[in-house]
Amino acid sequence: MELKPNEKLDIEYILKDLDKYRPRRRGWTWRKGAGEKRKIGKFEYYETTENLKSSQPLPAAKYFDNIDPQPQPVITTEIASGRFEDDIRRMRMAAWHGADHIMVIRTAGQSHFDGLIEGTPQGVGGIPITRKQVRAQRKALDLIEDEVGRPINYHSYVSGVAGPEIAVMFAEEGVNGAHQDPQYNVLYRNINMVRSFVDAASAKKVMAWADMAQIDGAHNANATAREAWKVMPELMVQHAINSMFSVKVGMKKENICLSTVPPTAPPAPCMRLDLPYAVALRELFRDYKMRAQMNTKYMESSTREATVTHVLNLLISELTSADIQSTITPDEGRNVPWHIYNIEAVDTAKQALVGMDGLKEMVELKRNEGELKEKVRELKERAVLFMEEILEVGGYFKAVEEGFFVDSGYYPERNGDGIVRKIDGGIGAGTVVERDKDYMAPVTAVFGYNNVAQYDESAVDNPSKLIGGCTFEDPDKIVYIDELDENDNVYVRLEETKELRGTGLVKPEMEWAGDGIILLTMFLPAEERVAEFAAIEIGERLGLEDVEVIHREIMQEAEGTRIELKGRVPFTIDTNKLEIPPKPDIMSDDEIREEIEKNPMKIVAATVGEDEHSVGLREIIDIKHGGIEKYGIECHYLGTSVPVEKLVDAAIELNADAILASTIISHDDIHYKNMKKLHELCIEKGIRDKIILVAGGTQVSNELAIESGVDAGFGRGTNGAQVATFLVKKRREMKDES
Repeated sequence: MELKPNEKLDIEYILKDLDKYRPRRRGWTWRKGAGEKRKIGKFEYYETTENLKSSQPLPAAKYFDNIDPQPQPVITTEIASGRFEDDIRRMRMAAWHGADHIMVIRTAGQSHFDGLIEGTPQGVGGIPITRKQVRAQRKALDLIEDEVGRPINYHSYVSGVAGPEIAVMFAEEGVNGAHQDPQYNVLYRNINMVRSFVDAASAKKVMAWADMAQIDGAHNANATAREAWKVMPELMVQHAINSMFSVKVGMKKENICLSTVPPTAPPAPCMRLDLPYAVALRELFRDYKMRAQMNTKYMESSTREATVTHVLNLLISELTSADIQSTITPDEGRNVPWHIYNIEAVDTAKQALVGMDGLKEMVELKRNEGELKEKVRELKERAVLFMEEILEVGGYFKAVEEGFFVDSGYYPERNGDGIVRKIDGGIGAGTVVERDKDYMAPVTAVFGYNNVAQYDESAVDNPSKLIGGCTFEDPDKIVYIDELDENDNVYVRLEETKELRGTGLVKPEMEWAGDGIILLTMFLPAEERVAEFAAIEIGERLGLEDVEVIHREIMQEAEGTRIELKGRVPFTIDTNKLEIPPKPDIMSDDEIREEIEKNPMKIVAATVGEDEHSVGLREIIDIKHGGIEKYGIECHYLGTSVPVEKLVDAAIELNADAILASTIISHDDIHYKNMKKLHELCIEKGIRDKIILVAGGTQVSNELAIESGVDAGFGRGTNGAQVATFLVKKRREMKDES
């Protein structure tokens, strides 16, 4: 199957024959062409990668030949709607905007699972990671990456007591990257530390076989500590522990990615705190990859505020380095993971990084003097001392027992509020047992001692040879289970929205097909609490269901509050019954300019009758507002309340190609009477077959304008490009007729 840009992704096709699907590749891929200077459109770029075959450029790209430069870092989008079939559609949208790292957030409870789950149950705050869901999304991404012309990395989480089993499933199903950090289990999921590190060794071994990129979980410390900027030394220690542990297991350094998160946000002086930390981290861990993520600790419900923080974080990435640039959606603080914000976050990263292209060619960090030098050295020293103290107390496990980690003190200060776990406590305590001397597992990527030689010495380096290959070599040995729950599965959900697929019926959506959710923004001249409940009442009176305020922002305590409201519309629109006028025919700016250069054009314009309105007409004419002057059309503006006779006489005197008459006042149909008078006067003066007549105004329709004798009428919302296109094409038509 080949996707077509103008056709929706077929979820039923993705689900069909999933038991037969096999991933076509394994391992992580980086963007191609990094480090090459390249000319894209009219500009030269220093830090881009290969262009996409199909993409959605930034809105302003229309002014620059619709170019869509792709920055160097792999761009992440994190998807967590709770319904994997809708997330597949979101993946496609994100890929068109440049995302090539699709990170699927699992449910909050995933880390507590004792084993793999099957089917496709609906998740809360994410989606359960099941084989069917992973296989369906990887199959969809195969199609999507063919469509956009770039490999797409698929990513999820290897954590919890089922971590090794999940890692195996990921390797079998072509997952390209995963979070894996035993410290995450210990500190945030209270999994026994011995169990966590043993499981991590097995999981990392499997990930190494599959050539997966690994992202650690150190950033969770500055998302959890009371004062996030205080844990910078600890963050580096956590990175060091997981990175070296991964190397010892057998993972390549180039596949180990540090999840680096700037620990502050405005109004803190974040650049003075975050930039030295970024520099220190990259210098200490120069052999590893950097996955830059924005800070979520201080994220509120303002999308504007989140976007500004995101851009400042992107500046740090540009001034230092980022191999993977994550894009936390701006609605993180609202807990409403909507399609549009995934796309906005990707576009923010693309726009900022491309806009800063070549910045380091013009500026450099004062690395060898001043505050940056001192802060970088200080952070490194604190991190080294932190690690030395861990060794002094008896190692990592002892340090956790003593509450070293996620303490809000700036090391060596400690505030005594760190996370404390016991070596012999937590989930899974006592479940790790020593292998028997004759232990043998005839599978690929096993970690630790494997007593294979007694059966076949030639199988020591390839234990699965004994069984003709395990599931890694022979996917047909995988047991595929479709659905277990007859009430909570993808087929039930698709049946509920069946009427919206393959028909003309449509409902607004933000997360799921057919959810009917819309967003309203309003300003209410009332204090915050009053504004909130007044907004809810407004939403309900508008007929919305499940009305909820998702953002409130005080403009001034007495004068008013900004409210953002979400609600559900209880109806469906049949697009087959809509009367949709044809899209305005607009030539490109270059086409219009070329025509005017070859055949100069002159127009006269005025507001006619006893009408003093001028703004609309001036916006159609003036170059400042994108008017027809910008194409080289010579414009003669006569003013307001101009008699129709004067307008026609001026056209004759100047030998104009066209007359533009603005007529706003509509009582007694005076606007159409003026158009008819203009037409008749041009006949009387003998110029009607030589001149183009255009009328415009808020109450003007094209149909009635033509009935009144002029060549075209333009109403509300018209722009200069539309009028210029008409003038050029109409003049060509008149020449052909003559």
